[in-house]
This record gives sequence, C-alpha cells and structure tokens, in this order.
Amino acid sequence: MRCTMLAVVKTPHIRIHIQGRIPARLMTVLRKEYGRGVKLVEEAEDDEELVDVFKTDWYRRTKARLTPGKSLRIYRQNAKMTQAELGKRLGGLPKQFVSNMENGIRPISKNMALKLAGIFKTSVARFIG
Repeated sequence: MRCTMLAVVKTPHIRIHIQGRIPARLMTVLRKEYGRGVKLVEEAEDDEELVDVFKTDWYRRTKARLTPGKSLRIYRQNAKMTQAELGKRLGGLPKQFVSNMENGIRPISKNMALKLAGIFKTSVARFIG
C-alpha cells in the first residue's frame, strides 16, 4: 500500500489539488495565502484497485464511437481553434470544408491526415478511419 498526502484548497475563485509528498514549506505558503481553507488529507492508495482504462468496456464503447471527424473536432476545440482558423492553417480551406470533415460528410484523406497530425502534434492514425 502506498500513502499519499493530498492538499486541497477551495475558495470561490480557485481550487488547488496537489498529490504526493507535500513539503512543509509549501503548506506554510498555502496556509498563509488561504488560511483555514487549506485541508491536508492523507489518502491510502491500493495499487490492486487500479484499473487499466484501455481494457474497460467503457473505453471500447467510447473508442468505437470516435470517428476521425469527431477526433478532428476534439483536437481543434482543445487547441481553441475555430474551423476557419484550421482551414487557414490547412492552406486556405473554407470553414465549411473543415465542418464537412468533422461531420463525416467529407472523408479525411491520408494527405490531410498528415497535415492535421502535424498541426496538432499527434499520430496520423487519429484522423484515419
């Protein structure tokens, strides 16, 4: 069994969650800044209770529903990029072109998947069905 110290701070504007061994100096700073709102909780973690998410039914179902177009939308939104901005980075394509790829109306070619993988710094496989 592994023991972890957990410091949690909740205020209306901020939430801090720190795991691992927390130095006393850091706790002093947190208490000075946030006062009594700082709580130190000791958690017991049993490694036998950990589950490999990639072997769960939930992951298999989710992955089966994740199309190349949906992956593209997720990557674009995570990059806080509009369809128009992505189209521009892809060589001046209209936003409708990007929308059609995201919605499965226009398939993502291997060449396009290579460009997308470069833009989002991920595997080409994310954008190929």
